[in-house]
Amino acid sequence: MKYAILECGGKQYKAVEGTTIDVDRMTVEAGQEISLDSVLMVVDGDTVKVGTPSVKGATIKATVEDEVKGPKVVVFKYRPKKRIRVKTGHRAKYTRLMIKSIVLE
Repeated sequence: MKYAILECGGKQYKAVEGTTIDVDRMTVEAGQEISLDSVLMVVDGDTVKVGTPSVKGATIKATVEDEVKGPKVVVFKYRPKKRIRVKTGHRAKYTRLMIKSIVLE
């Protein structure tokens, strides 16, 4: 199984060919092809290439599927004996990427 660890938006994701991943919101349109260059590690069967900090010549080709919302996060602040109760929440927006190929030159 061929997979890679990539960095996008300060977070690390595992990218497997033919699967989708949700990364932090990017300013690209749906249907557009992008290439991600910050590949930290590539594993292809028994061969493992680890970068310092990134693997030279490694790119990930992906297609932007759409923009999705994550699960709702509820934030509840409570101060006992003071009648302070604040309930807020938010839903983060993510960009769903379809991993087409992992290219290692």
